[in-house]
Amino acid sequence: MPGDSIGKLFRVTNWGESHGPMIGAVVEGCPSGMELSVDDIQPALDRRRPGQSKIVSQRKESDTVQIVSGLVDGKTTGTPISLVIVNQDQKSKDYSNIADLYRPSHGDFTYQQKYGIRDIAGGGRTSARVTAPSVAAGAIAEKILVQRHQIKITAWVESVHNIVCDVVPETVTREQVECNIVRCPDPEVAEQMIARIEQVRKQGDSLGGVVNCCIQGVPLGLGEPVFDKLEAALAHAMLSINASKGFEFGSGFAGTLMKGSKHNDQFVSEDDRIVTTTNNSGGIQAGISNGMSINFRVAFKPVATLLQKQQTVNKQGESVEYQVHGRHDPCVLPRAVPIVEAMAALVLCDHSLRQFG
Repeated sequence: MPGDSIGKLFRVTNWGESHGPMIGAVVEGCPSGMELSVDDIQPALDRRRPGQSKIVSQRKESDTVQIVSGLVDGKTTGTPISLVIVNQDQKSKDYSNIADLYRPSHGDFTYQQKYGIRDIAGGGRTSARVTAPSVAAGAIAEKILVQRHQIKITAWVESVHNIVCDVVPETVTREQVECNIVRCPDPEVAEQMIARIEQVRKQGDSLGGVVNCCIQGVPLGLGEPVFDKLEAALAHAMLSINASKGFEFGSGFAGTLMKGSKHNDQFVSEDDRIVTTTNNSGGIQAGISNGMSINFRVAFKPVATLLQKQQTVNKQGESVEYQVHGRHDPCVLPRAVPIVEAMAALVLCDHSLRQFG
């Protein structure tokens, strides 16, 4: 499956299944001589792991990462880095009642039709469980970006259902985001979001929302014409995340309501550098970073797995009623925040190597 890899010079291949013995990633292209340890990676995985609060899946996974290749005496060698995470809380029996049917809005039907076989335990490769190795790889990419460019990537939950947090992107810090379990930088709005998620969770239902991301310190010149524009690469990465359904860059759809005279970002000189007075371009023009903050938003649908009875069909096309059991997120947004940051880091690291070597 060639779709299991992302990047060209900084290339990450993701492998494993939701309820298999382990999951992992192979990272190629990491510069040699960089100090690297589990301590650089584990904090990002701890932010993504299940069971961390009352509003996420209660699957008990420590997501402890092992680095099994690519290091000598704590430094990268320039050879492939292998990352392994052992699955500890598999409950395949929770899925035994769906072996012969297709769950609505899941990958059951499409995987069966494409491959003629599917992994029913947690959806196999379709599960958000497989984002953990990408988050681990993203932590390596982020360390490279910080050392090279002092880049700062900050994502947060902007909305859950119709509850919206309105903040100035450049002012948001990770410390603010991590102050509550829903990862919204506005404490009052966060409490409303948590209450809404709790309410829907008790009903066996789910909610969607939007993750906003602001990237500061991006150097000039990242991005390649025509098909590898930086925003295209970011869109590709974000839309590969489970449950993502939309990507909006810079002014996004709101820009369609503006006149060009208001939308254009005018250049000025400021402190011996050229900047723009506005940032409707979202930090990228003609597919290449212009030195301003990169801003984008990712829309996530309501989780497809509901703890309610639903109607569907089985492999024979017969109408059936079913109800799932197990541990599932009522809203993916809180755990999507570190995933969005990781995928952004993978894209930027790849383009940094492509531009600067």
